[in-house]
Amino acid sequence: MNSYGQPGSRRAIIIGAGFGGLSCAIGLASEGYEVTILEKQPTIGGKLQSLELDGYHFDRGPSTITMPHVFRSVFERAGRQMDDYVQLYELEPRTRNVFADGHTVDLSRHAEYTAEQIAAYSPEDARNYSRFLQEASAMYREADQQFLNTLLLSWRDKLKPSMGRSLLRVRPLTTLQALLGRYFRHPNTLMLLGRYATYVGASPYQAPAIFAMLAHVEAVDGVYGVYGGTSNIVRGMARLAVELGVTIHPNTEVTRIRVHAGAVSGVETNSGDYEASLVIVNGDVLSASRMLLSEKERPSLPDHRIASYEPSLSGFVTLAGVAKRYDQLLHHTVFFPEQYEPEFQSIFTQKTAPSDPTLYICHSGHSEAGMAPDGGSNLFILANAPYTSKQWNWQTQQQAYGERIATMLEGYGLTGIRSGPVWQHYTPEDIQRDTYAHRGAIYGISSNGAKQTFFRPGNRSPDVKGLWYVGGTTHPGGGTPIVTLSGQLVAKHIASQR
Repeated sequence: MNSYGQPGSRRAIIIGAGFGGLSCAIGLASEGYEVTILEKQPTIGGKLQSLELDGYHFDRGPSTITMPHVFRSVFERAGRQMDDYVQLYELEPRTRNVFADGHTVDLSRHAEYTAEQIAAYSPEDARNYSRFLQEASAMYREADQQFLNTLLLSWRDKLKPSMGRSLLRVRPLTTLQALLGRYFRHPNTLMLLGRYATYVGASPYQAPAIFAMLAHVEAVDGVYGVYGGTSNIVRGMARLAVELGVTIHPNTEVTRIRVHAGAVSGVETNSGDYEASLVIVNGDVLSASRMLLSEKERPSLPDHRIASYEPSLSGFVTLAGVAKRYDQLLHHTVFFPEQYEPEFQSIFTQKTAPSDPTLYICHSGHSEAGMAPDGGSNLFILANAPYTSKQWNWQTQQQAYGERIATMLEGYGLTGIRSGPVWQHYTPEDIQRDTYAHRGAIYGISSNGAKQTFFRPGNRSPDVKGLWYVGGTTHPGGGTPIVTLSGQLVAKHIASQR
């Protein structure tokens, strides 16, 4: 038995060393807490894992970094400067978008340049782009002021007048697709901007209009690369955490959260038990609750309610190390299909992998030498995929679907994509196994609809005193900077109550 904290002590156990867990650990340690992180995997990072294969560097996980101020604030909270731990660089253009009709739009910080490219296929859409960005910026300001930086721990928080007014202003019952339809007509523009729903694991045909704010986040605030790879962010955060006295135990799987008289009393792991009166779970609320608590200990989240939540989309990842370069690829490149809606019908209705998916490619070697051998490309290729279900078996479908992706890429001009020393896949079932993500969902629950967007499972357990959650399933939502923010918010609140 590891005695780790008595009731009322300034000690905490955090389950999981992803962005949310590290952010929370730094916040608590900065306030004088003694913090231990227990991580199931051999390395930190959660869904973001770094791999070096035959001289090719890959980040298997989040690769589009936005909202750098969120990451900076983690370090500044501890009195440090992020640049001393990890360095970012702004990407311009942000992302190359390639459409089936042959047109290309390189998303730029310069709205007039983006509009000029849109005008090549739709002068009408181009004229409306600046006006749309103004609404996207207004939505971001509303979200930043009312949702993103505030914990919603009670119905009083959620129903306060200012929150109600904000909800009305961001049009919670209007879908992103419907909002875009007020400005644009051409399928290319609708795909270009509708794709932002996938950043939170949702469909543009179901997600609320508020996610138009991500157009502002990318075009105006910027998209960033990370020197040495995206995983260097979590390495930098872990380094700071350790400097602050945080202890990180990898290969330590929590098997049960112990509860006594309605309060946390510790955790059980594969390497011993820990006593604690404060536990923060950096992981999926749904899977963690089901796996680590008995149903009697969580009356507010019984099994049938867990099953009622719709998981977010997942992803089929291919890592390709190729001994050649492709001029058509930027750091971030997206290849869109002729039709967009069938992709989301496959994922969320039929629960099968799309036959003609959008393909996103991250080629960090485009921006930074040394990420691949000279003249080579390190390609992270992502196709949106359904969360795990009986309708699709990746064990039997993986090879054929991988061949489908390769054929599509060859058709886009990426000849010889399979000729290099690296060609491997990572499926939703792998994500579920490695991270205990509920049904292999990347972003926790989906943001399809107002309820799952604005009324997510809470950060504080309503059933177990001293138990908290950070991550994509809980408030404020999914996405790397938002998950990081959830850790900060929880740490700040816990410290304020002492």
